[in-house]
Amino acid sequence: MDIEKTALDGVVIITPKRFGDHRGFFSESWNKSAMDAAGLSYDFVQDNHSLSMTPGTVRGLHFQAPPRAQDKLVRCGRGALFDVAVDIRKGSATYGQWVGVELTAENGKQLLVPAGFAHGFMTLVPETEIIYKCTDTYAPETEGALLWNDAEIGINWPLDIAPVLSDKDAAAPGLAGFDSPFACGATA
Repeated sequence: MDIEKTALDGVVIITPKRFGDHRGFFSESWNKSAMDAAGLSYDFVQDNHSLSMTPGTVRGLHFQAPPRAQDKLVRCGRGALFDVAVDIRKGSATYGQWVGVELTAENGKQLLVPAGFAHGFMTLVPETEIIYKCTDTYAPETEGALLWNDAEIGINWPLDIAPVLSDKDAAAPGLAGFDSPFACGATA
C-alpha cells in the first residue's frame, strides 16, 4: 500500500497494491491491520455505494457534525471522479483550503477524508460508481454542506460544464459566515 500525504494534515491518498494477470486484478481495498500499522486506525461501520449517470454530477460538499462526525475512505468502483476534501476545522492553518485527486477504477487510488473536512466529488465520465467507508452511520440531524463552487474556497473543478446538482447542494451556503462545528485538534 502506498500512502501519500497531501497539503491538508490528515488527508491522505492511499493506493493499494494490485496483482494482475490476463484475467484482471486482485487488490485489498482496505485491510485493518495494514492501516493500523501505517498509523491510520479507523473503525469503519458503514459502506456506501453511489452511481452517477452523467459526467459533471457534483455531490457535496458534505459533512456530519459531532457527535456523529464521519471519517471517509473513498474510491472509484467504475468510471472516474475528481474527489475533494476541504478543511473546515476552526483554528486550522489550512482552514478553507482544499485538495483534490482523480480517482478512477484503473488507478485504484483512494482518498482518506477525516472528520473536520467537507467532502465532495465531480464525476468525469458516464456511469461512475463511488464506494466509500464511513466511521459512523448516516445521521441526517447532523448533516451539513457547503456550496460546491464557493469562490472563497475556490475549488478548480476539472470539467467546465453546467453541473448536475441536487436542490440541496445547489442551495448550500458558502464559507463566509459559516460557523464550523469542528475545531483543530479536537476529537469528534
